[in-house]
Amino acid sequence: MKIGMLMTPHSTKRTSPLMSEVLALLEQWNVKVEVVYPDDRVTLLLGVRVEHDLYVLKAQTELAHSIAGALHAVGAPILNPWPVAVMMRDKVAAMRRLQAAGVPIPDTWLISSPQRLAALLEEGPLVIKPSRASKGHGARIVWDADELEDAILPGGGPLLAQRYHKPDGADEDDRKIYCIGGQLFGVLRKVSARTFREKCGEPFTITKELRDIAMRCADAFGVELFGVDLILRDGKPYVVDIHSFPGFKGVPDAALRLADYIYATARLAMAGRMIGGRDDDLAAPVAKARSA
Repeated sequence: MKIGMLMTPHSTKRTSPLMSEVLALLEQWNVKVEVVYPDDRVTLLLGVRVEHDLYVLKAQTELAHSIAGALHAVGAPILNPWPVAVMMRDKVAAMRRLQAAGVPIPDTWLISSPQRLAALLEEGPLVIKPSRASKGHGARIVWDADELEDAILPGGGPLLAQRYHKPDGADEDDRKIYCIGGQLFGVLRKVSARTFREKCGEPFTITKELRDIAMRCADAFGVELFGVDLILRDGKPYVVDIHSFPGFKGVPDAALRLADYIYATARLAMAGRMIGGRDDDLAAPVAKARSA
């Protein structure tokens, strides 16, 4: 079995051991793993061909997604499928997809310039974020119209504005639900978390309502590997973001679970069954992987 991992080079500030543990486990299981850092090489487009049984798209850079797109174009099986990863990264498309699936999200508007939001601020604060950012980069809460000028982000591009709902509780915790192979894990993390231990947070119980929301997210994109960020306001949940391949910090035995899922998915790909959860225009052709 051969697996190609599209990854971002490790920063000296990063302390998560997850992916190194995943790679070590796969190698123990006699998997030949090639780690590819798309942003650190010059890639001949004609040389992009299917050379592995499965590709894993962990990197979130533009170039990595373009390389994944080129692999998708020549029939490579990718986890998560390239169309899914691209849509999840585009917050505009992802939020609309979730809305259509019945997932509760805050009222959301699309804009090219923050100054157009002055009238909406009369009804309460907004969260403004770039449509294609990740990990909260560039996001900020705007309370008053005179703050809009400072909300302009470098680089331009479309923006997403969502009605801000202050989370229940004294602290504005990050509430995350992770999914690996259809299994759900809830992690509550302090916004102020800095160390790896703090970022692992504490588990929280996933209620029936939250489970239903998470599974609606899974069905919307036809995948079993993702993470969602959500808040509770007056007990009502809102999904505010979704990620194709999050860090899974705080998930018990995350490396083992992830390695097992990658291995099982590669076996499906080797059997000629594409990965995902539905056969539709988003990730076609895909197979119902967990039915095997």
